[in-house]
Amino acid sequence: MAIAKAERLMNLALCLLGTRRPLSKRELRESIEAYLEAGSDDSFNRMFERDKDDLRELGLVIETVESLDGEIGYLARRDSNRLPPITLDAEEAAALGLAAKVWQQARLAGAASGALQKLRAAGLPEDVDPYEAHGALEPRIPVHEAAFEPLMLACRDRRPVVFDYRKASAAQPEQRHVEPWALECWRGHWYLAGWDRDRGAERVFRLSRITGRVRSRGGRYTAPVPDVVTVRETVASWAGETADRSARIRLRSDAGYPLRAKATAVRELGDGWDELEIPYGHGLDAWLVEFGPDVVVMEPAELRADVVDRLRAVAKG
Repeated sequence: MAIAKAERLMNLALCLLGTRRPLSKRELRESIEAYLEAGSDDSFNRMFERDKDDLRELGLVIETVESLDGEIGYLARRDSNRLPPITLDAEEAAALGLAAKVWQQARLAGAASGALQKLRAAGLPEDVDPYEAHGALEPRIPVHEAAFEPLMLACRDRRPVVFDYRKASAAQPEQRHVEPWALECWRGHWYLAGWDRDRGAERVFRLSRITGRVRSRGGRYTAPVPDVVTVRETVASWAGETADRSARIRLRSDAGYPLRAKATAVRELGDGWDELEIPYGHGLDAWLVEFGPDVVVMEPAELRADVVDRLRAVAKG
């Protein structure tokens, strides 16, 4: 039904934009197949009025013109529905180029390149190369997980999904039924924030721990979708960025520089080890496991136990 309506609206818009004179309802009905299939004049009139209102809400300027003999006609003049020329200065073009380069190694590289080509055709300065390097550091957002694209589409279309997910502390994956909200990149890893139907609560899933294929499911969402800010705060919290206390760890002197950047205090212990005090929030155990034998948790005891459990799960495969 949604596809049929979209096709009908597109055909009506093309008719109104393609005519040089106002078209009457009768002429529009004879030109559009969906209107010919309307069961009665009343059904057609209701359908046409709804479609006309929908196109106007989408931004199409439709004029109503009365002819000398009193007949009402409709048209959408091209000059009234043409966007103004796009003009970009060198700084704006550089910003767009930088944004596109971020996605060159990701699944959206084609869309980013296509968008820049359209901007070039629409007035991007000829002397500006949007892909030219503008600094020593070039940003990249790698997307290697096969789950990224189906989850991105599910977030866009508001479709529930099912996938197998292996927690860091578990040896085997388990099936999760999720209403996806948004994808966030955090510390080089992609996370999905959404509503976990099985647990009846919001959850965040790291894409690299999704195993197998992401399957779409029909039906509507059962939980309200929060705004973007709330989702980002959720991702930050579950990724370990929200800290309410401190932890003490031992770290090899030549390792763990991201941990050192977060440390509130560092003390040399000798023999190639340092002692760090770092913020402790949800998700810190998963981050510490990534540093393997270079990190030893001293306190608190529950953090040490969580890290040990995760390492044991990894050892079991």
